[in-house]
Amino acid sequence: MTIDDLMNAAPVIPVLVLGDRLDPAALAETLVAAGLPVIEVTLRTPWALDALHTMAGVTGAIVGAGTVRNPRQLDEALAAGAKFIVSPGLTESLAEAAIASGVPFLPGIATASDLMRGLDLGLSRFKFFPAEAAGGRPALKALSGPFPELRFCPTGGVRIENAADWLAMEAVTCVGGTWIAGPDDEDLAAIGKKATAAAAVGRKAR
Repeated sequence: MTIDDLMNAAPVIPVLVLGDRLDPAALAETLVAAGLPVIEVTLRTPWALDALHTMAGVTGAIVGAGTVRNPRQLDEALAAGAKFIVSPGLTESLAEAAIASGVPFLPGIATASDLMRGLDLGLSRFKFFPAEAAGGRPALKALSGPFPELRFCPTGGVRIENAADWLAMEAVTCVGGTWIAGPDDEDLAAIGKKATAAAAVGRKAR
């Protein structure tokens, strides 16, 4: 699977900060059934790697690791079964390790200098983060102007109310959905409804 395959697999990628209240396999099954098979498990909690490993075994789920900050975490995520890697920023050490591993890699960027550094490393697909705090859609439109060949996954401040507006941008292939499930959520049915609504918004935007 290439990074383009990944970004085109679903318009919304659930970005999960997992606690210990949900069964990871049941959560992955719920998201896949709702039409969101690409799932990012952020390495922000003690349960993340175990949850990633469990979710990676669910049929139809394409599970990756987010908040990967260094090569050590990259190795841990790959050992747990991550199929893609997302980082909040862009460093040469992490990018070179990810490229060498062959795993689809989506580094975070917020400036033109970030993009130029990424291009120098051979990258052309990026997470725009934190999307709203970094200037929102006007900022990404301005950033993408000098780099029309690049494609983005905005994450951070993207909500069900504005996801369609982000997805309508030519430079945007998918968005990260942090609103779909949080560490304190326990109701799988409610998560399923939010995931179904997100998938529907994404289909209409495309």
